Amino acid sequence: MVIARVLFPLMLPEPFDYDVPDAMSVVPGSYVRAPLGKQDRVGLVWGLRTAPSDRPLKPLREVFETAPMTDTMRRFIDFAARYNVAAPGQVLAMALRAKGGLAPSASRTVYSPGPQPPTRLTPARTAVLAAASNGPPRVASVLAAEAGVTTSVVKRLAETGALLARPEDVDPPFDPPDPDRKGFDLSPEQADAARAVTGATGRGMFASILLDGVTGSGKTEVYFEAISAVLKADPKAQILVLLPEIALTQAVLERFQTRFDAEPAAWHSGLSEQQRRRSWREIANGRARIIVGARSALFLPFQTLSLIIVDEEHDTSYKQEDGVTYQARDMAVMRAKLEDAVIILASATPALETMVNAEQGRYSRLRLSARPGSARLPDIDLIDMRADAPERGQWLSPTLRQALTQTLQASEQSLLFLNRRGYAPLVICKSCGERLKSPATDSWLTEHRYTGRLVCHLTGWSMPKPSHCPHCQAEGALMGVGPGVERVAEEVRILLPAARVEVFSSDTAQGGTAIRDIIARMATGDIDVLIGTQIVAKGHNFPNLTLVGIIDADSGLQGGDLRAGERTYQLLSQVAGRAGRAERPGRALVQTYQPDNPAMQALARADRDTFLAIERDVREELQLPPFGRMAALILSAPDAETATLFGRKIAEAAPNGEDITVYGPAPAPIGILRGRLRFRFLITAPKRVDLSAYMTRWVAQLKLPAAVRLSVDIDPYSFL
Repeated sequence: MVIARVLFPLMLPEPFDYDVPDAMSVVPGSYVRAPLGKQDRVGLVWGLRTAPSDRPLKPLREVFETAPMTDTMRRFIDFAARYNVAAPGQVLAMALRAKGGLAPSASRTVYSPGPQPPTRLTPARTAVLAAASNGPPRVASVLAAEAGVTTSVVKRLAETGALLARPEDVDPPFDPPDPDRKGFDLSPEQADAARAVTGATGRGMFASILLDGVTGSGKTEVYFEAISAVLKADPKAQILVLLPEIALTQAVLERFQTRFDAEPAAWHSGLSEQQRRRSWREIANGRARIIVGARSALFLPFQTLSLIIVDEEHDTSYKQEDGVTYQARDMAVMRAKLEDAVIILASATPALETMVNAEQGRYSRLRLSARPGSARLPDIDLIDMRADAPERGQWLSPTLRQALTQTLQASEQSLLFLNRRGYAPLVICKSCGERLKSPATDSWLTEHRYTGRLVCHLTGWSMPKPSHCPHCQAEGALMGVGPGVERVAEEVRILLPAARVEVFSSDTAQGGTAIRDIIARMATGDIDVLIGTQIVAKGHNFPNLTLVGIIDADSGLQGGDLRAGERTYQLLSQVAGRAGRAERPGRALVQTYQPDNPAMQALARADRDTFLAIERDVREELQLPPFGRMAALILSAPDAETATLFGRKIAEAAPNGEDITVYGPAPAPIGILRGRLRFRFLITAPKRVDLSAYMTRWVAQLKLPAAVRLSVDIDPYSFL
């Protein structure tokens, strides 16, 4: 008998065996439906073998017509599972997030003007024919609604030949991109970089390239040339472009539409089910050529993945913290290697890990040192808040207030950056000192003045702001402490009453339409002062933006994060780089209480490489990533006694390993989350140690009750 080993997208240890019916044709990688427990589930044939029929096996129910998942993709799933200490089925689940795409697209009947004029014209028929002549073919209900008639009028016109009825896919294929369409004229530096990347794509083998260009230097135009070369060389080639933020996706899609005269397939959490189903189907069957998406797009089942581009490769959004924890940038490099594809890592502020790989020759490095044309990098000045302090109750220094006024008078735009949503990040009772927290979570509630609610940005829990303190019942004693973007906006409106002020954060711009609206109005000059969180930091090009003000530059330097200085420099550099991207020169004013911090000094001098050299030396001395390995083990339990007991047992079960150090268990900085107590272990090891294998062995020998949960994080970015 032929036995199929079927892997299901569940947290199961291994594939299950099934009998392949004689009439069914399956190959490794086939998508199938098979019984599991009391129901049928979609799974993937992980392998086939023949064996004597010495034991009864359940038969496969169905095989889907979708092109089988490639061997390379299955090897990537195995690698990602092993490296990130996850079950292969968990990783497979990320590749099957649109199971509706396994079936062919449904069809619908659409109507367009037909060859025969109607024998009798009525006002209703005239209205339908006019609607049908104005625009693409539509379904009967849409045409009838536009004409103000019933669908029977539409269908009767089709019967007489006045309208032509034809079937159309509900999920149509994406238009093929045009690689011959001309882009912008490249500067000599851009042209050199473009020749290098297109040369790499033409060799048909794995290559990793760091495209290291200052903000506004035209990195996108350079990798557009690489995309064009790949499309021309192979009619089946697929290209994946990863972006760190959903907010960037629409703007980038429009740039692709302009450059290649075709809409790319999009993949991110903001898509509707129909959009997700369409994109998945076209990608899995090899018909979508260009795919633009968030980190999860890396796990889509491409047929011929030839080029991967990781834009803003330094961005921490590429680190997945929930479910299977993984660093998408690093997984993308491995996927490119397995696919014999080229990967381009693009950034103005590359991650230290990427820079070290370039120094050691693992990555080629291409530099773009200037903005094209007359645009130049902005001047960056530090405002020492100890010497230039705001007045009581204000958050903008006198220097920044004056600059905002001058910028408005010059009919230019300003951007103020503060990475804190809402009105105030902390609500405290003036009477008893109580700090309001989310229930069952060690997370302060943020006041949102626009909605009148207190919100936990960690769990999403919210409530109306109470009139009394929940602890001491004092009336009117609750006070917001510290600034959020809403409070800064309030101050700007008082300072500049004639200015058009807008707040741009995930609270005020929910969904793609709202995000596109704010970006469009900023680009056309309908906003004078934009105040935003990190959503404004990258990917936007506002020609009339000449002033960037950074309100609290020191906030990212707090805590025990080994990357705190690097991340602060990257974020602030990206924000400052929004200014002066066209003919008008720009400047950035950075409010800081630590002007002597190496990150601040490097920012002011535009001396990134010296700053990274200091970071590099410190990490190398301490054998921290990228010169050593690190993992985290996070334990959560329903109560302190259980957490303490099993924290001790887990520590005792840690395998012996040469030069491996285990710290903990220690209470996590966020000690309570959703009612569960949390403890953390931190594990460090030399670079030569396979830390994933060590963590797999450790976790495999643990016998824990259902109430105790463990998660493994290889190369942690969050230490909360």
